[in-house]
Amino acid sequence: MTEPLPEQVEDAGHDLLPGTAAGGRRRAEKRRRGGCLPMLLVVVLFCGIVAWFARGAIADVKDMFAGPEDFAGPGSGEVTFVIDPGQSVSSMGAELQDLGVVKSSDAFVDAAAKDGRSTKIQAGTYLLKSRMKAADVVAILVDPSQIAQDTVTIPEGKRTSDIVKILAKSTDFKAKQFQAVLDDPAALGLPASAGGNPEGYLFPATYTITPADTPQSILAAMVAKGESVMTDLGLDAQAQALGLTAHEVLTVASMLEFEANRTQDYPKVARAIYNRLDKGMALQSDATVAYANGLSGEVWTTSAQRDIDSPYNTYANTGLPPGPIGNPGQATIDAALHPAEGPWLYWVVVNLKTGETVFSTTLAEHNAATERLREYCKTSDAC
Repeated sequence: MTEPLPEQVEDAGHDLLPGTAAGGRRRAEKRRRGGCLPMLLVVVLFCGIVAWFARGAIADVKDMFAGPEDFAGPGSGEVTFVIDPGQSVSSMGAELQDLGVVKSSDAFVDAAAKDGRSTKIQAGTYLLKSRMKAADVVAILVDPSQIAQDTVTIPEGKRTSDIVKILAKSTDFKAKQFQAVLDDPAALGLPASAGGNPEGYLFPATYTITPADTPQSILAAMVAKGESVMTDLGLDAQAQALGLTAHEVLTVASMLEFEANRTQDYPKVARAIYNRLDKGMALQSDATVAYANGLSGEVWTTSAQRDIDSPYNTYANTGLPPGPIGNPGQATIDAALHPAEGPWLYWVVVNLKTGETVFSTTLAEHNAATERLREYCKTSDAC
């Protein structure tokens, strides 16, 4: 019988001894075949990870060189963009992105950095579009002529009815629209001391009117400006020191706007008013009588006008009128809070062009000064 070959032995179910050469060779072959597959899987996995990271790295590199996201422009529609005083470029970019004007804040910041004029962008209102190229936005903002705004100046002492006319002439709104707001004191933010009457609380100044403004926002801004000035002047505390309310001080200040023509005379007229009040004398202010008659504040009034039945008739009534007769500015409010020292009870402007005013302590002196005014008016076209 022929001896079987080694591979036939295994097939026949016979095991070789562990120490035989054939058995050792068989185990080595098994180890080689069993160790290749895991190694191959590791290599494939490693290559996949490397490829994944490589794709990410390539994308990052592309993004690095491509720059921040930006719209192609030119954009469409209309977006009102307001730049506040002192606002930073990065803050502008964030706001522009929120408004949908630029695709990313970074695109705007980068475009601004490339334009040296961006350091001088002015506060104001600008008309832009949605989905604009960042560089195009910068080109608009660095151009002062692109600021979409108008200004309106309210002179000191103007009455509310006159302010309405000025605003209607200077804006796209009608007088009745402003009047509707004035008829709703809550919309103005008037202080309680105003009693719902805006007269005296619309602060005279130069205001910027933007496309976003409304009659309500314009008038409310005037009230807010007045409150700011009054706070700076310490109106409440200063008025209390004089034995007056803030409302009464504003009333005196509004009278000064009409009763004196020169800033240096405001404190002296204020003192004369307070002296008359202290003595219980009627103020006899032609300005308050003119207000009662719906006039513009003439130098003097007629006897018929002084007979009007009105709490603003300071010829017929003692004490202050019930409220301001116009909207005083800072100079007259300050003068009403800080009257000059003196015994005066009378005053009269004797030269309407220079504003020269004579102050008197007796009626005889006052009558003499009044005669000077009459003589002046005989030859002057200012009367």
